[in-house]
Amino acid sequence: MKIEDYRLLLQLSNYKTIRSTAKKVLISQPAITQRLKYIEDYIGVKIFVRTPKQLILTPGGEQVIKHAKKMLLQEKQLHNELMESKGEVGGTLSLGVSSLVSQHNLPVILEEYTKAYPKVTIDLITGVSEEIRQSAADFHVCIVRGEPLPDYTCIHLFSDPLYLFDTKKIADDVVRPFIEFKTDAEYQKLVEGWMINQTELRIRRTIKVDQFETAKQLMKIGLGITVLPKSIATDDLLELPHIPLEREGKPIARETWVCLKEGIRSLPQVEAFVSMLANKTWV
Repeated sequence: MKIEDYRLLLQLSNYKTIRSTAKKVLISQPAITQRLKYIEDYIGVKIFVRTPKQLILTPGGEQVIKHAKKMLLQEKQLHNELMESKGEVGGTLSLGVSSLVSQHNLPVILEEYTKAYPKVTIDLITGVSEEIRQSAADFHVCIVRGEPLPDYTCIHLFSDPLYLFDTKKIADDVVRPFIEFKTDAEYQKLVEGWMINQTELRIRRTIKVDQFETAKQLMKIGLGITVLPKSIATDDLLELPHIPLEREGKPIARETWVCLKEGIRSLPQVEAFVSMLANKTWV
């Protein structure tokens, strides 16, 4: 069996259906089904029982998944040991990064990094911070927003104040539609807490979209108000009416962290990247 086969089995075990796995790993469902059949034929046991709702591991399948985790861990350890022994900035740098940071901060950093270290291959996964947290063990370095990852070495990058934006003067005598966007629970908690405790504005929650960029564009054409972090507030956005979110007179902000497991920084490509992040001037 190939290392890719072990990865596929773990992905099927995690995502529970062939459809969800295909969507996540960008492989067609028929291709996954065919590969799974080959693996089961090769090892001689049924790994999953298919039900209308999900894949369920068989007793033999549980043993196979345990073995797959062990093989992938050994392969990762071997790779890390080889890179440490070489002492050069090369190999693969695996990153799990918050969507907002990946869209607005990371491109410039990666441009600088890849120019300085052309032998490094970048393996980048983006998503809301909660998704990155759940799969943190898959990455050399995580950049998340909100709370730092427990049991990880975390370096604070920047505080990101939140602002309420509108195309009209923000006033307490007008009911304004509120545009929400898909994000993680910590961000929603900050905004929800502010909405509950503030008494000055009249807000009607009527629009929910897939991402903050969509919310920003809908707000800019006058469909309602929305809350956005300062880090994505371009000059044209700052020309619009906006007020800071505050609690008890203090700004409400989202913290951003770079997190990595203890010891992983000894890898040259990781050390070079983290040092670049730490020396950057942030928002």
